[in-house]
Amino acid sequence: MSNTKIKILPEFITNKIAAGEVVQRPESVVKELLENAIDAGGKNIDLYIKQAGKSLIQVVDDGIGMTEEDALMCIHKHATSKISQFEDIENVLTFGFRGEALSSISSVSQLEIKTETKDQELGTLIKVDGGGEVIKEKGAFAKGTSIAVKNLFFNTPARRNFLKSNATELKHVIDTFKKISLSQPSIHFRFITDDEIIFDYSETDLKGRIRQVFADNIDDAVVDVKEMTDYISLHGVAAKPSYLIKSKGDQYLFINKRFVISKTVNHAVFTAYENILEKGDYPFFVLFLELDPKKIDINVHPQKLEVKFEDDKEIYSFVQAVIKKSLGSYDLTPSLTFHNSTEDKEKLRLVSFQKSEKNDFSDRPSYNSERSRKEVQSFTDDDLDLLFSSINEEIKTNINAESPHPFENKTEKEIYHEKSSHQHEEKQDVHEHTPFLVSLHNKYILAQIKSGLMIIDQHIAHERILYEKALNSLSVGLPFSQSLLFPETISVDPSDYELLKELNNYLTKLGFELKFLTKQRIIINGVPSDIKNGTEKEILFEILEEYKENQRDKKMDINHNLAASYSCKAAIKAGDKLSEKEMRVLVDQLFATSMPYVCPHGRPIIIKLTLDEFDRRFGRT
Repeated sequence: MSNTKIKILPEFITNKIAAGEVVQRPESVVKELLENAIDAGGKNIDLYIKQAGKSLIQVVDDGIGMTEEDALMCIHKHATSKISQFEDIENVLTFGFRGEALSSISSVSQLEIKTETKDQELGTLIKVDGGGEVIKEKGAFAKGTSIAVKNLFFNTPARRNFLKSNATELKHVIDTFKKISLSQPSIHFRFITDDEIIFDYSETDLKGRIRQVFADNIDDAVVDVKEMTDYISLHGVAAKPSYLIKSKGDQYLFINKRFVISKTVNHAVFTAYENILEKGDYPFFVLFLELDPKKIDINVHPQKLEVKFEDDKEIYSFVQAVIKKSLGSYDLTPSLTFHNSTEDKEKLRLVSFQKSEKNDFSDRPSYNSERSRKEVQSFTDDDLDLLFSSINEEIKTNINAESPHPFENKTEKEIYHEKSSHQHEEKQDVHEHTPFLVSLHNKYILAQIKSGLMIIDQHIAHERILYEKALNSLSVGLPFSQSLLFPETISVDPSDYELLKELNNYLTKLGFELKFLTKQRIIINGVPSDIKNGTEKEILFEILEEYKENQRDKKMDINHNLAASYSCKAAIKAGDKLSEKEMRVLVDQLFATSMPYVCPHGRPIIIKLTLDEFDRRFGRT
């Protein structure tokens, strides 16, 4: 009699144990069977579910089908048609390749396979009862393959007991069905549960499939994303900022058409929205990333949900840049307009965003009375009175002054007024198609646009310009520094001295030239060209304080933190007087940025008032 305690387990037991990695719930089976149907070339794929998949999961496709030999082979562990040697894993573009799914499923259910190839007169029926016994029959079946999984976990009751309610399990199944349907818009998918068709997605393109899965009017809520390169491509849709959601679950990322979860890509998308996102907001997106399979590793997780990139930083930068560019092509300026609410009380509301043509400043966007009326914020009449009160006071002051006309004080040059054509024909030509610009209390720039009036906050507009300029300097590393005629020596406390030394490489890229002496003394030899003479020491200290506050409260990375701190403190202030030319340059530079609508801290830079609102206020309607 042997005393050996260690035994090799029979295959049907090891399969049950291994099945736990692949088959966790009915949704796992649905995923594997649908992916096999797609790999088989099915153009019409039906999913049948009973009792949320606990009693039946069946997938029927019209793909290439299997021969008898293949049908018998497919239920064995590591039986696959996708790879034949280790190197093939790097080039896998099909969904399945491990050869584990059917083997695992057959060990914890009653499996039935009906299959017939296009050139066969008779097909094959395979039945597996979960205990390893295989029954084979011949018969006439529909071309393609039908795989039915009955009584899931019937032979592993402990695992069956861990399944949730039918409603919960069905929700997981539907989520997976939708994800796979999104990845293959050219395939006709049907979902039948308890003999009722609940989803019927006909063959279409990606935008059509997104409409089928989410809503017919989804186009109103999303911007198109598209950037194709030889190395990597990204396309799909992302939410307009007026349609941000509170759910983490509505982000759909597909890499080479496979649904995956990637913290790298998700974070890149979130940062592209910058400060448009409030705490708890998430952007809805459906994105397809295409790249060489050798550059990613999908063999991380048994369900192939997680991926690793060969170069995380490159993917991150690409995705962030493409999403930013896509959002930047839409006008994100809040437009104020009247609506009649259900209580017939007038309110002023922000209307949603529209496509903005490149270099279009005449109006961003051009007025469209058919625009979507998605409401994101309400203003009362009192708010509007406050908005106009400063303008009213200005008019009263000018009328009561000694000037014979309220706009006759030309020395102030706050109102841009075109001269008559016979006096300055050349000047009129220059400005004929550009909006007038007016400074309001040296805080706001008022600009005429096609639909009415645009109001720009001069401080945060300049802040946005400097922020993007700083980010570019930090990434490119080609600073432009202005040497001080008289270098300034400053003393700082020990902690600030160490922080400045730590940040010195970044500050140098921005354009600062600092020399560190002993006893916490620093010499400022040069500063970025945007910093005014005489404010060098003050600005450096302010940048340092802002940096520490951002680091403590917002956990920003160094580049974005320094860029935001620098731009906030170096920007022109509210109350700084600008000439008409300076205002025009500021506005032009603002609309050359990637996000001219929101400052790095999340405040709006621009609002618009339409002519309709002015007509309303002056009793013209």
